[in-house]
Amino acid sequence: MTGRLGIDFGASNTVVAVWNESTREGVPLHIPDFGKLYVPSGPVATGDAASAAGISVIPSLIHYSADGKRWIGAQVIEKGFAGSAETFALMKRYIANRSPVSRRLRGRSISHFEAGRDFLSAVLLFACQEGGGSGEEVALTVPVEAFEHYSEWLSRVAEGAGLPRFRLIDEPSAAALGYGVHVQPGHVYLVFDFGGGTLDVSIVLIEEEDASGSGRRCRVLGKAGRELGGSSIDGWILQHVLEKNGRSDADEEIRPVSGMLLEMCRAAKETLSSEVKAEVKLSIPGEKTGLQAELTRAGFEDLLDRHEAFVQIDQTIRRALNGARDRGYSEEHIAAVLMVGGGSLIPCIQKTVGRIFGKDLVRMDRPIDAVARGAAALMGGVDFYDHIQHDYAIRWVNPALGDYDFKVIVSRGTPYPSAEAVARLTVKGSYPGQTELGLAIFELGGRTGNASNQAMELVFDPAGAARLVQVPSHEQERRHRFWINEESPTFLKADPPTEQGSPCFAVEFGIDANKHLVITARDLRTGRVTHRDFPLVKLT
Repeated sequence: MTGRLGIDFGASNTVVAVWNESTREGVPLHIPDFGKLYVPSGPVATGDAASAAGISVIPSLIHYSADGKRWIGAQVIEKGFAGSAETFALMKRYIANRSPVSRRLRGRSISHFEAGRDFLSAVLLFACQEGGGSGEEVALTVPVEAFEHYSEWLSRVAEGAGLPRFRLIDEPSAAALGYGVHVQPGHVYLVFDFGGGTLDVSIVLIEEEDASGSGRRCRVLGKAGRELGGSSIDGWILQHVLEKNGRSDADEEIRPVSGMLLEMCRAAKETLSSEVKAEVKLSIPGEKTGLQAELTRAGFEDLLDRHEAFVQIDQTIRRALNGARDRGYSEEHIAAVLMVGGGSLIPCIQKTVGRIFGKDLVRMDRPIDAVARGAAALMGGVDFYDHIQHDYAIRWVNPALGDYDFKVIVSRGTPYPSAEAVARLTVKGSYPGQTELGLAIFELGGRTGNASNQAMELVFDPAGAARLVQVPSHEQERRHRFWINEESPTFLKADPPTEQGSPCFAVEFGIDANKHLVITARDLRTGRVTHRDFPLVKLT
């Protein structure tokens, strides 16, 4: 082993892989105490002996005990803390959505950002010890629709954990690399990544090996994401069970046991991947009857249909296909569909994808560990070309609207590094005597609610109780419009001071090889170039 690690921090499970120099592939790494053996119950064609025996995964859970100890991953499950109000789950999704929700534990307020940091820091520390990666570069994976704030959080955690060198790679691209020998140069693949928190679809072209023999390169042709995942389905089952029993998640008797009920709903979902029925049965303190419901596979599929899961899947796939089509690649070019994530094990999800592309194209070799394997492969020398995922815009005051408006300067799909300027504009003075000027740069994401635009999500209240709530439209807006240079919006110095409405700087925008938005600025009054290829913000 080389110590080159790939780490896939997931909403439900986290997987660590290490690059094996002799076999030239990433292989799952077991972290003692934290990890557990996962043997998929669905119809998976395992690709090697290690996968056939099971894959070591770390449940993305952290429990804060009364004695001050922290329990991580499998430890939480083994000690029976998975349904506890003192256990944090789905941290990745809360962090990605910049959720302000905190939980009050023994006089201390803990946010999901802090819980995620504590969990991932522990995993990084022990992964480096087990994999020998303390001096090597480590790859961390990022969802395809993630905003820059999530990447920044991930970077801060890595730095805080003492990682001197690390890289970020988007999850679908890592998954394509993780399928290894099943992926051939010159072919186009669709990566269908249905995880605990999100659905990510990416269409990639595996470049031909270059003359130096440095290995395959993966070029992203189109990608799309949506806030739909295993946790969404868990919430639907939770709501279904409560309705069957004439109860609500707001009932005082239900709130203390909601975490435990959610775990049972999750287990029922997994059971239905291999069985035709599953039962949820939970006792409630002080009540004789408790909660009880039987779910059949047919009823489960109807539940998904009522929540438009299949419609959302189709729409996300079509968005990714449209991006690839803009680059000259159609659906007919796809050589195989690579299924990734625990949600891909659900039979009706597999059937839905199979109906779109034909079941013969759908591959189920490595749904659990492909992303981590691919991230480790990146560290081993396999790399890829990419394009910008989101739109980026300048905010300005539109007199006609009497409000702020946005001018897009970098469109999603723009390749990088840019050979020439991607946008040009003139910066004018806002008030007399102004000496500091700048631009408010926003990252814009596509709407990712369900087809009826009534977005619902599973949340935990400050007491740790699980509830299914509707996401208000203003909250959806906040999540998908992010001011990325809010801390430093001014970077141009006017000397002498400028007047209101006076043209002051001509600015050209470009993108460098590290996905930084760079500017070249010229003072229109003096003719002097004040900035040349100056890195302004990091793009996604």
